[in-house]
Amino acid sequence: MTLAQHLARLPADPRIVVTGNHATPWTTLGLVDELVPSYRLWVLNAQHGVPDREGVTLETSFVGPGMRRSPRLSYVPSRLSLVPALFAGPLAPHAVVLHTTRPRGGKVSLGVEVNVLPAAIEAVRRSGGVVVAQVNERMPWTFGDAEVDVEHIDVMVEVDEPLLHATGSPIDAASARIGEEVAARVGDGATLQAGIGAVPDATMRGLVARRGLRIWTEMFSDSVLALERAGALERQVPITASFLFGSPELLDWVDGNERVRMVRTEVTNDPALISRNPAMVSVNTALQVDLFGQANASRIGARIHSGFGGQTDFIVGALHSTGGQAFIALRSWHPKADCSTVVALVDEPVTSFQMSAIVTEQGIADVFGRDQREQARQIIEHAAHPSVREELREEAVGLGLA
Repeated sequence: MTLAQHLARLPADPRIVVTGNHATPWTTLGLVDELVPSYRLWVLNAQHGVPDREGVTLETSFVGPGMRRSPRLSYVPSRLSLVPALFAGPLAPHAVVLHTTRPRGGKVSLGVEVNVLPAAIEAVRRSGGVVVAQVNERMPWTFGDAEVDVEHIDVMVEVDEPLLHATGSPIDAASARIGEEVAARVGDGATLQAGIGAVPDATMRGLVARRGLRIWTEMFSDSVLALERAGALERQVPITASFLFGSPELLDWVDGNERVRMVRTEVTNDPALISRNPAMVSVNTALQVDLFGQANASRIGARIHSGFGGQTDFIVGALHSTGGQAFIALRSWHPKADCSTVVALVDEPVTSFQMSAIVTEQGIADVFGRDQREQARQIIEHAAHPSVREELREEAVGLGLA
């Protein structure tokens, strides 16, 4: 059967899950969009260029730039670790469109993006739906849950499509300072979770002199390769992640690398499994933090900007790890909005709370284990920008925090 014949079997307005982040199968997604007049497009962190037209409902639990501010957005709040449960229950998909390697030994590999895709494949197969694979010679072969039996795929579309690469933005002075503060709290043998961006990169690169480090993370980029080359990583422990994004050099390194285990989201983001890692260190960011130690990382002006992602999963897991730490790291002043990121009380829904410490270029505010007044004092004196500290002290009095 052809792709068109397979898609014709789908019910009206089907839910179609597509590989997200920076591994979207653009050619095949374009074909699907031409063949299916009305459908629900589920993509995590969708990039610019996903179909956004009448007849398409953009559905996700983590909003990317390709869906942000669209009038057709249907945001479904969920921790990333629970998205597979959504697929098994209230949001069952009818089709899944993957971006894979070419077949090898009866299998294909999902390469740089595993995430929620194994759960989507299982849900689609249970319902008799359609599994489509865009097979691409340029996709690196990764192991673990990335490997999918060819017999589970209904139709393959061959392409020769370049993969997106990270541009490698420079680390600015504020990010470097934040990275130094966090790195100083991390010892030999710790397990690391950090995403992409200047602050996580600065943190990871500040750890090149450590030894015996482990990686258990939702995603990783070139900073992990830098640790590997510096001899900082424990060679006997696999690098565990759910997706990755980086330079062509990083993709060459992971291709066929058995030390890199790409694992499904409900494993990498399970707080109970995260907590089993020794000295788990979680580094996440936020848009705002307040004097109660609450972080908003999801919304701007009540409009959804991103979502929970894995932040709540990793904060909880890290705090339950023996010797674990969970950091919220951000600049004390928002350069574009020209305002403090430390406020008396967040005016948006809270994404996370009860972290170990809040870190800015001003310093580290230790909050875990402190009473609420000491938390507020720490945040004002060690994390807030000096220009707003007096105002925050006055507001702290009104909130009963001073």
